[in-house]
Amino acid sequence: MRIEYHRTLIADHVRNQAFHDALARTIKKGETVVADIGAGTGLIGLMAAKLGAREVILYEAAEVAGVAAATLNANRARACNLMPCHSTEMEDPPRVDLVVSETLGNYALEENIIDTLADARRRHLKDGGVMIPARIRQFVVPVISDRIHKELTVWDGVGFGIDLSVARTMSLNNAYVRSFTADELLSGGTVAKVWDEVALGSDTRGSRKGEASWKLDQAQTIYGFAYWWDAELVPGVTLSTAPDAPRTHWEQLYFPLQTPMALEAEESALVTLRSRSSEEAGTHLAWTAVHFDRDGASKGRQAMDLDKGWIP
Repeated sequence: MRIEYHRTLIADHVRNQAFHDALARTIKKGETVVADIGAGTGLIGLMAAKLGAREVILYEAAEVAGVAAATLNANRARACNLMPCHSTEMEDPPRVDLVVSETLGNYALEENIIDTLADARRRHLKDGGVMIPARIRQFVVPVISDRIHKELTVWDGVGFGIDLSVARTMSLNNAYVRSFTADELLSGGTVAKVWDEVALGSDTRGSRKGEASWKLDQAQTIYGFAYWWDAELVPGVTLSTAPDAPRTHWEQLYFPLQTPMALEAEESALVTLRSRSSEEAGTHLAWTAVHFDRDGASKGRQAMDLDKGWIP
């Protein structure tokens, strides 16, 4: 059991407060029935109970369900009922007024939240019920710092007359969990673009694709792309993993380029991102970058794919 992972969740006060605030805005004391999907140690379900939910049904399929059961008992949470299974496996589940699920990752969709909440809306949620989170927006922006590029291309400088370019290529076909500062991003990150938006519960597409482009007003070298997300829990309560947002246990992702793109003023860069997530196959990521000259003609194209970054 990865109890240390759950400790990082419990220690994330920004995350915890955001979900508490969203629940507090939604729960009607003595009336609201809640389903907490992916309950972990039971923290969010217990929050709902403390806020006056009439009943809380907690779904957790992993070994940590044993910790959740003991925690509910220790807190004398009589309104809470633990189901040691995944919510999608529950036959004829009870209908609830509110579904809450903190199944988000550094890549927002890596824990299969789309399929989970689409099933929850269809089979668990009453008509007119509330889903937390409600939507996710995914952002991307060029990285103009060579800090991580240098880290990932150490293969070039091993010496001894040895060519490790095969390993270098594989390193640059991976996505990396990293934190960025504003000065490492194009225009301080202010030109980040939304490349994908998910309406949780109603959107059932586990395959996502989007693009973003930037026209530069001065010469700049792009080494890769930074990614983050924000999640609207309820209107007025948003959780974000952006570099300038309050720090959480999540970080940003870095999507490298095989070769840095040196753009002149008035030239453009475009990135296309693709992902595919499922319970069976996990999450697959791919990204393609194109360098355009001032007239819109392509000067270079690079295609990266996570499948190329794994040792078979």
